[in-house]
Amino acid sequence: MNIETFKESATTVVKVTGRLDAVTSSEYEQKFNALISDGETIFVVDLEKLDYISSAGLRALLATAKRIKGKSGQLFLANIAGPVKEVFNISGFGSIFPVYESVDCALNAVAG
Repeated sequence: MNIETFKESATTVVKVTGRLDAVTSSEYEQKFNALISDGETIFVVDLEKLDYISSAGLRALLATAKRIKGKSGQLFLANIAGPVKEVFNISGFGSIFPVYESVDCALNAVAG
């Protein structure tokens, strides 16, 4: 898994590439914990290049979202496709998180 971040106004965009599973979920959570500790509270997570997500990955997403919400922040997801979208639909996670077709759409929702 690879995680890249960049700022777009007051929003931190997080691009996740590869697999989010039992092996990589702790790295994902550590990255978000560091960003939250640095004062970041509004996130768009770009999952366009995420190839696979397991139940451990879903738990990491949920734990991160709860931590962000505890800081009065927001988490938006973008570009969910293929097998990852299927997992979101089956698990019901697509209804838990605000999901957008693109990072730009998510950023517009943040600003709007």
